[in-house]
Amino acid sequence: MAAKWIELVTGSLEQKKQYKQAKARMEALPQPYLSVATAFNRYLMYYAGVTEGDTMVQMFSDLADLWERAAIDGTPVSEIVGEDSVEFAESFAQAYGGKRWIDKEKARLTEAVDKAKEAES
Repeated sequence: MAAKWIELVTGSLEQKKQYKQAKARMEALPQPYLSVATAFNRYLMYYAGVTEGDTMVQMFSDLADLWERAAIDGTPVSEIVGEDSVEFAESFAQAYGGKRWIDKEKARLTEAVDKAKEAES
């Protein structure tokens, strides 16, 4: 019963466990994959703005898969990310649906502008 109450406040404990597992997999990577995976993880935490835990866990698990496979195959980082690492990261994040924190702010902005337009009429 306590676990359900804690999850109500903090979110799914299983999802937290899965995220920590994906993070541990990334931390076990050899260089240069470790530093690149860490940088992508940090960037995606800020950029993606995912609010759904299952989507976030899947994204970071897939990120760990990507860099593990690259390390195993010896694929150069440049072959994976291409010329623009930011574009790669943002395209990677966009591949995952789900609600993002900015969606709520977009709706608030649209609503405020719509109300202002109505008041002008």
